[in-house]
Amino acid sequence: MNNKHIQEGLVKIIVPEFDKVSAKAPVFYNPAMELNRDLSILALQKFQMDLGEDINVCDAFGGSGIRGIRYSKEISGVSKVVVNDISPLAVKFTKENANLNEVENLEISQTDANMALRERRGEFDVVDIDPFGTPSYFIDSVANSLKSDSLLCITATDTSALCGTYKEPCIRKYNAVPLKTEYCHENGIRILAGFVAMTFAKYKKSVLIKFSHSSEHYMRIYFQIQKGAKEADESLKNMGFIIHCRKCLFRQTINGLAPHIPDKCPECGEKTRVGGPLWLGHIQDSDFLEGMIGLSEEKELNKEKQLLKLLNRCLEESKMPATYYDLHVVCKKLKISSPSILDVMEMLENEGFLVSRTHYRPTGIKTDASLTKIEEIIENLNPD
Repeated sequence: MNNKHIQEGLVKIIVPEFDKVSAKAPVFYNPAMELNRDLSILALQKFQMDLGEDINVCDAFGGSGIRGIRYSKEISGVSKVVVNDISPLAVKFTKENANLNEVENLEISQTDANMALRERRGEFDVVDIDPFGTPSYFIDSVANSLKSDSLLCITATDTSALCGTYKEPCIRKYNAVPLKTEYCHENGIRILAGFVAMTFAKYKKSVLIKFSHSSEHYMRIYFQIQKGAKEADESLKNMGFIIHCRKCLFRQTINGLAPHIPDKCPECGEKTRVGGPLWLGHIQDSDFLEGMIGLSEEKELNKEKQLLKLLNRCLEESKMPATYYDLHVVCKKLKISSPSILDVMEMLENEGFLVSRTHYRPTGIKTDASLTKIEEIIENLNPD
C-alpha cells in the first residue's frame, strides 16, 4: 500500500492511496470534503466564542484523523479532541498523523461510534457525525449523549434518498416521504433536520439550526442543542409537510404532524404530492453566519473564496420562506425563454416582495411572492 502526503489548512497528513473513495474501501481522506472541513473550523470557532469557554470535541468517524487534527490545531479554546474510528488501520494513521503534527490535546478511540457516544455521555460540547452514507443510525446515540448548550454537526451523503430519487430508503431511514422536485435539496435538508428534531425530542431536548448547506454530493447541518421538555415540545411546532403540484408548480407548507392536507391543488385541481414530515422552521441563523464570515479572515483556508460565496448566499436567504422557484422550470412551463434572474428579482423588490438568490441552485430564487406574481413578471420581461 502506497502512501501520499496531504497539506490542508495548518495540517500535514499521510494517507494511504486508493483508486477512489467508496463504501468498499476505507475512507481515509476525501479531498472533496475540504470545503466541509473549512466551514466546520469556522462554525466550531464561532460556537466556542459564543459559549465563552473551552470545548471538548468528538469526531466520531475519524478516518485519517484530518478533521480532528485540524480542530485541535486551528480552533482556539479546545481542551480536548477525541478522534474515534472502528477501523484499526484508520486508528494507525490517526496516531501517525497526530504525532506528525505534534498534537497534544488529541485522544484516539477505537470503537463503534454508537458505543463511543453512549459510553461518554455528557462529555462533549461538540459532536461531529460525518459517516459514509446515512447518519440516521447514530442520531439516537448522539441525542442520548449530548448535553445542553452543545453543538451537533451532521453530514449526510445519501442525497439520492433525501432528494427523492429513491423513496423507500428515505422512508426507512428518516421516517419521511421525500419530494423529487426542483427544490429537492432543500427538502432533503429539511427531512434530515426534522428527523434529528424528532429524535432529540424523545430525550427532552430541542434543536436550533445555526447553519446548513447542500454542496456537491452531501448535506451538512449544525444544530445547537438545548434541554427541557417544554423547549422540545416548542421545537416540534416547526414540523410539518409540503404539498406540491407537478402540473402548475404550486407548493404550500402546512405545519403540524397530523394536519388536514388537501389532496387537490387549489390552483389547478391536479392531485398534489406530499413530502414530510420535515422541518419548516429556519435553517440558517444570520448572526451565526455573519460571525463565521468575520472569522474567515483569521483562518488559513484553501477554499476561502468558495466558502465565502456559499456563506454569503446562505446569509442572503436566511430570512426567506421554505422552498424556492427555479426560473428555468417556471419558464419551461410557460413555454417562453428565461429573462435575467436579476431583472426578475428587481421587479419583485420594486413591488414590495422579499426576494433572494439561493445556494441550492444558481437559477433559483426565494421569495414571499406567489407563483402567479412570478409568472406575471416573467411574462412582462419576456421580449417575445
